[in-house]
Order: sequence, then structure tokens, then C-alpha cells
Amino acid sequence: MNRRMSPTSPKVDASQSLIVRRDTPSPVLSSSGPLYRFIVTTILVVFSSYLRFRERLRLLRLRCDLPIPILIMAPPPEVPTKVSGMQISHPPLNERILSSMSRRSVAAHPWHDLEIGPGAPTIFNCVVEIGKGSKVKYELDKKTGLIKVDRVLYSSVVYPHNYGFIPRTLCEDNDPLDVLVIMQEPVHPGCFLRAKAIGLMPMIDQGEKDDKIIAVCADDPEYKHYNDIKELPPHRLAEIRRFFEDYKKNENKDVAVDDFLPSSSAYKAIQHSMDLYATYIVESLRR
Repeated sequence: MNRRMSPTSPKVDASQSLIVRRDTPSPVLSSSGPLYRFIVTTILVVFSSYLRFRERLRLLRLRCDLPIPILIMAPPPEVPTKVSGMQISHPPLNERILSSMSRRSVAAHPWHDLEIGPGAPTIFNCVVEIGKGSKVKYELDKKTGLIKVDRVLYSSVVYPHNYGFIPRTLCEDNDPLDVLVIMQEPVHPGCFLRAKAIGLMPMIDQGEKDDKIIAVCADDPEYKHYNDIKELPPHRLAEIRRFFEDYKKNENKDVAVDDFLPSSSAYKAIQHSMDLYATYIVESLRR
């Protein structure tokens, strides 16, 4: 039986069809639109999961290469233990060690796994590498994510304030962005805190750009009300400048410190390093 179109069927008017103009930019897809931010955030989460998976795979390969065949061939005998007239057998020691290793979790990487925070570039998370008053130069080991001892300072100076880096940022020297956090107390290396940017210290270290963000602890009642570097006492700024000018002199390394810049310059530097990090993640996923 042939089916025919009903004469009363509605006709589609081409003039009334939806036309999408490609030459009209969409605000949703712009660099500041919600869809763009969602895509970048999703990429960062996926990349962090990929790094954790790769680290677990590396540890699994290392465990497979452990010299354990001798232990397995000649395991220690089980030792029975009497408890209230009952005998309980304990597993051999090497099996307990291997079982513990298999349950070991992979530590998070402070550079990639720690979020920069929703308030960036104004207020952000900061990982402390060197505590206030320390003469030991600690730094992040980018391969393992641990804080290692780089050296003891050659000069008779100590760090005037807590020093660290901003997670999920990247600079031209392939390191995260450095930050000096002014607060009352020293912080242990490896801890993170909320910091508020108040200025930028342009610096050249052995001919290479090595700018530092000057910040205050956002949760320190004595310093959290500072919003710009010009509000700090001039002597405090002179101490910071003098430290970075002198702390490498006995190593025969040249360091030049320029005039301090306001908080607006610090915001731009942080945002630029965040964009570089996002670009690096996207290119890494493409490769």
C-alpha cells in the first residue's frame, strides 16, 4: 500500500529556518567565556589523572624489577602464635612487605595536582619551599614532586620571609612562578598556604629573567590587610632587595634587582604564567 504525503502536511519555509552566522564571534567560546574555562579546567584534571596513572605504572615496573626471587624461593617459615589456646599463623615477612608495597598510594605532585585556587591571580595557593630564617636552599624536585636540599647558602644571610612557588604556573625558564610570602611565622617546607599578591620584583639571575612575586599571607591578621607593595615600610623592601642582591655573591653569580612594581603588574605576571601552563598542558596532550 503506497503512502502519500497528506495535502495538509506543513511546509518548511527556508526563510524561517535557523541560520547561524559564522562570522559572529560567540562570547561563550572567547578566552574569558564559561565554556573556555570549563575546557581548560577539564584538561587540567585529565592531565593530573594521567600523571598519577603514569606514576603508578612506573612504581609497578620498579616493583617488578626488585631483587625478590631469592626471597620467594626461600621464604622464612610461618611462625605459629598461641593465643588463648589457639594457634594463629603469621604470613612470611617478605609477603607482608610486598603486600604493603602493593597498597602504597602515589603521592600528589604539588606543582601539577594542587589547584592554584579560585581567587587567582589575586589570591592563590602557594607551596613553601624555604622557611623564613633558613640558610638552607630547598627546591622542588620536578621529577618526584618532593622538596630536596639544593645547597646551603654561601653567604652569611638567611631568607627574610617564606619562599616558594605558585602551582599550575609556568615561566620561560620552565619552572613554576616564584613567590616571597611576608608573614609573622616561618612555615615548614612542603606546606601550602593562601597568599595575596601585592607586588612584583623584576630580577635578572645570571642573564636570565627570574621575576619574583611579592605577597602576604592571606590568613595572617598582621599582614592580610596589605593590598599593594607601596604600603610596606621602605626598610622592609630594602631588606628584600639586599638579600637577593647578596645571597649569590660568594658563588660568583650575578643578580640584578630592578625597582619593585605594583600589584597590578603582579596580577599580569601570574595570569601570564597560568596561560603558559595551560598551553603547555594542551600541547603535551596533543603529543
